[in-house]
Amino acid sequence: MADAISGHGDGETRRDFIVLAGAAMGVVAAGAAAWPLIDSMNPAADTLAAGSPIDIDLGKIAPGQQIVVMWRGKPIFVVHRTDAILASLQKPALLEKLRDPESAVNQQPPYAKNANRSANPQFAVLVGICTHLGCIPKYLPEPSADSPAPDWQGGYFCPCHGSKYDLAGRVFKGVPAPYNLPVPPYTFPTPTTLRVGENPAGATFDLASVEQL
Repeated sequence: MADAISGHGDGETRRDFIVLAGAAMGVVAAGAAAWPLIDSMNPAADTLAAGSPIDIDLGKIAPGQQIVVMWRGKPIFVVHRTDAILASLQKPALLEKLRDPESAVNQQPPYAKNANRSANPQFAVLVGICTHLGCIPKYLPEPSADSPAPDWQGGYFCPCHGSKYDLAGRVFKGVPAPYNLPVPPYTFPTPTTLRVGENPAGATFDLASVEQL
């Protein structure tokens, strides 16, 4: 198992990271229940070191919940998006606030260059590293006391320098981060299995090709 995320402090354990990054609709109790799930879904250290693809059982992710897994030493956010979330991503009021709403910058594979930035609209799969200085954004899926803006409709907030992203990982205008969150290569070998680190048949996307990671 991976011990800690590189570059975020020697004293930060892997469980510390899960506590900080795991969330489910902003409800503390639900997030706490997800910690064992997140832990069980991470592969062995030798698999991580080799950069091998990892499989995730999507049936264990509740609607509205985010889990975090590690792949090649990077946190990968996986969100089970609800119909309400998907509808919110297309609202003109949101789109006009985004820097790259059409995902024109190469921050995702071709099969995720769409309105949802996903090969399957129901699931967001994002590299959880802010494109400003590499911090880990917080998952804030609905308005709450922690919302970074009065009209917050859900997304990601980087408390280090104030960058904001929507629930497709698209960056807002007027924040330090220049680009959308990267999308890693992934595929769905079965309807309930997500495989991070492998492209669908016929695709050759490599995460190293994105504009910024």
